[in-house]
Amino acid sequence: MLEIKKEDIFSVSDVNKIVKNLIDQNLPILWVEGEVANFTAHSSGHIYFSLKDKASTLRCAFFRQYNIDSTFFPKDGDKILCLGKLAVYEKTGSYQILVRQMLPAGIGELQLKFNALKEKLTHEGLFAEQHKKRLPEFPESIGIITSPTGAAYQDIKNILTRRFPCHIFLYPASVQGENAVPELISGIRYFNRQFPVDVLIIGRGGGSQEDLFCFNDEQLAREIFSSDIPVISAVGHEIDFTIADFVADLRAPTPSAAAELAVPDKSELSLQLKSFQKQLNSRLTNQLLHLKTILKSAEKVLYQKHPRAVLFKYQQLLDETVSSFSATLLSFSHKRKNLTEIENRLTYLGSTRSAEKIHRLQMTIELRKNSLVDSSHKSLERRKEGFLEQRHQLLQLSPYEALKRGYAVVRQNNKIINSVEKLKLKESLEIILQDGTCQCKVESKERKNS
Repeated sequence: MLEIKKEDIFSVSDVNKIVKNLIDQNLPILWVEGEVANFTAHSSGHIYFSLKDKASTLRCAFFRQYNIDSTFFPKDGDKILCLGKLAVYEKTGSYQILVRQMLPAGIGELQLKFNALKEKLTHEGLFAEQHKKRLPEFPESIGIITSPTGAAYQDIKNILTRRFPCHIFLYPASVQGENAVPELISGIRYFNRQFPVDVLIIGRGGGSQEDLFCFNDEQLAREIFSSDIPVISAVGHEIDFTIADFVADLRAPTPSAAAELAVPDKSELSLQLKSFQKQLNSRLTNQLLHLKTILKSAEKVLYQKHPRAVLFKYQQLLDETVSSFSATLLSFSHKRKNLTEIENRLTYLGSTRSAEKIHRLQMTIELRKNSLVDSSHKSLERRKEGFLEQRHQLLQLSPYEALKRGYAVVRQNNKIINSVEKLKLKESLEIILQDGTCQCKVESKERKNS
């Protein structure tokens, strides 16, 4: 009887895993052509179908993460091309194609190369948005890499000249044929290494897929990606897409559109500038009015609190006190005159009246004289005290008191100087101090920012 060792026995799952590992490790991604059968689009977004030819059938799965950007969905009976990886479904032990891209059959060798290069460069990150360089808002120089005889160059040149004043430099290059790729690459390197500009435009007018295919070259794509200068790709018409369009910093649907994207419109800029100028003038006017209002208010407060105004106030009080004191002196003088008249009258009466009447009159005169003298002395004392108080206040406000505290008065031609704006370099000035004056010259001046 045949002896079977336990370690030589495999489970069904083990067998399926072995087959799966063999397929995963040894079979690359491949293109498969066949006729669609049993096409099913699941609600999850996954698509399941079979590919068949006259002899065989192959199951396929097109998962949602790969088909989400697809624009082609076949129906049963259509012939298609599928790019995918052969895999084993361990549960049933069957193998299938995990589809990554699906195209109509007969699309041609150029399209297959385009799709393969696009997928390769996408995985490398050459099309990623974070690598896109921003175009300058107001470029001063623009390099154009295209055929000098094509309509594309004339269209770009005419639009750039009309829209915005900038320097235009052409690097002549073939845009189809075997010389196109090296000449286009040479143009990019020339502007990056020898003649820097602000923006590059690379492209041509419309044509067949074969005519435009030089812009699907991998080396050209990598040169565009490595350019330090922002690149605008403008290849063909709006419906044409090339690898250069995807790797460039900006894709323009046509050469004319590339010129419009490269520079702003000077007429629109002029309108914007006028609008900004109008807004600025309005804001400045409002600000000036506001500042003038503040200045007038400050001037009013300053005038009210200025030492000159306070000095004038006390000078007026002093004048009133002096006038009152003068009036008191005049009144006192009149009273003395009246007293003298009374004394003279008494002398006269002394010779005509009795001694008794004369004595009474003398007593009355003496009392009135004492009262008058007393009231006069009190009035004079009050006036004197008020006068001394006002004199003390005036002395405190006197400019000469300020000189004693270290301040000085600057004068030129007997005129007080109160601003550096009135001074000129090398002019002579007179400095008035507490105990004398001195002469000096202006060596420098600096206005204090308030």
